[in-house]
Amino acid sequence: MERRELASPGFSLENRPQCSGGLDEGNTSSSQLENCSPRIEISSALRLVALRHAWDLRKNPSAVPKFLSPPGFQEDDLDECKERDKDAVKEELQCVPFQSKYIRVFPLYQDYCLQAMKDDLHRLKDGVFSEMITPKYLQSLQTQLTHAEVSPLLSPPAALCTSPRLPIKVTPCTLWQDLREVKASGLLSSLTAREIRLQETTFELISSEASYLRSLGVAVNHFYISKELKRTLSQMEHHVLFSNIRHVRAASEKFLTDLESRLGQNIFISQVGDIVLQHSKHFVTLYVPYVTNMMYQEALINEKLQHNRDFLYTLKKLESDPVCQRKTLKSFLALPFQRITRIKLLLESILKLTEPDSDSVSNLKKAIDAIHEVVTECDKGVQKMKQIEELVCLEMLLDFGKVKSVPLVTSKRFLVHQGGLKHLTVESTYNLRLSFVNIYLHLFNDLLIVSSKKDARFLVVDYAEFPGHVTIQHLRSEILGLPSNSFLLHLSKSQAGHSTAMIVVTDTRSQKEAWMKALSSKN
Repeated sequence: MERRELASPGFSLENRPQCSGGLDEGNTSSSQLENCSPRIEISSALRLVALRHAWDLRKNPSAVPKFLSPPGFQEDDLDECKERDKDAVKEELQCVPFQSKYIRVFPLYQDYCLQAMKDDLHRLKDGVFSEMITPKYLQSLQTQLTHAEVSPLLSPPAALCTSPRLPIKVTPCTLWQDLREVKASGLLSSLTAREIRLQETTFELISSEASYLRSLGVAVNHFYISKELKRTLSQMEHHVLFSNIRHVRAASEKFLTDLESRLGQNIFISQVGDIVLQHSKHFVTLYVPYVTNMMYQEALINEKLQHNRDFLYTLKKLESDPVCQRKTLKSFLALPFQRITRIKLLLESILKLTEPDSDSVSNLKKAIDAIHEVVTECDKGVQKMKQIEELVCLEMLLDFGKVKSVPLVTSKRFLVHQGGLKHLTVESTYNLRLSFVNIYLHLFNDLLIVSSKKDARFLVVDYAEFPGHVTIQHLRSEILGLPSNSFLLHLSKSQAGHSTAMIVVTDTRSQKEAWMKALSSKN
């Protein structure tokens, strides 16, 4: 399986740093993987990892490396929770619903996203978005809107989770021009159409944040604090399921409070970029661990729905409450990922409508860059955890036998290329009697492992540091009477401490070229 880089319509990592090789395990801090993150779409990574398997954290927590544990989780958290009175915990964690000073009508954020996708189609036609939005993104929007009418659950960024049997009714958010303060000011008669559009787009950042905060309130006050749901999960599972969503909700309330304070200072909103810039540093500390943890949320829910009847019954009962408006827990848990990507699109729209010589342009551009960095760090976090999980799964399949074992799971390592080949040996130097032995290669960014595959397991034969002790050489196959897809693989210093060379053969020419390219890489 090759490591693939999936193109994202709007959020890709560019100019990623390269990783140095080495067998030394070194510091196993997960943060070190940030320098090794290949480009990948966030939603694709989440879906790929979620489909593999759920960690059974309750039965075998030791199977997960310490740096693979859910972000923000500490053993002391469990001890602290045990000592608290449950009623006191509920009183402490329950959030008082935020009362907006200006917005009277706003939907759940899931419904807002559905309407926003429809609006995006119109904005694309009007050229409001920057070049970041591509025809591929347009096609993606159209597909998501079609699926939203029939699918009870779409993976991010369109987790809209509504009933497939009932029509979707979206309650519109309050418009800027409909505010009492705006009507009383008489501003509308003195503004151009472009200026009104700018105010409406800027106000959408505020109204959509109110919608987002409302949905986060349901996630915390309805699902998170549910005693019935907690009883169906271990404390660690409950932490994995909800991560730091309470802190995300608190940050959203502070962000909305500051935005509304700006609106209170002047009903004509001069700028919001400075406020976004101020909050963006806090967003990084909250959204990166949350989005990274989403793969475990998805896997845990799927596993519990299949194997825990109490969880299934309790969850369905909670989701049937009118406060959820037919939305599932999964849709509420997807909210932070949806929101952080939407903020950037809104800022892009605001920038497009802002006069180039405006004082607010500088802060807007900085805010867009700051939110892009949050998305990028989320992207790195997801890919980092995906790479580590891949190593954990593979380590359980490798059998070093009599060969000195090497720790496979390190913070800097990731799988580059793998596959089966044939090791060619010459039994007679006179009549060139050739024989082939099946081998399997796992090439990592810093290590090459040679194995023989038996069923689903791999018996390690040899390994060497890559690229320092691994070289390849083209062979004159026709002159030597060798198969055309053969080449020489040389380990200048193998695990046994000596030099090893072998002639390997691939099934096809394209496979040979892929291996030659991968093994020639100098990272």
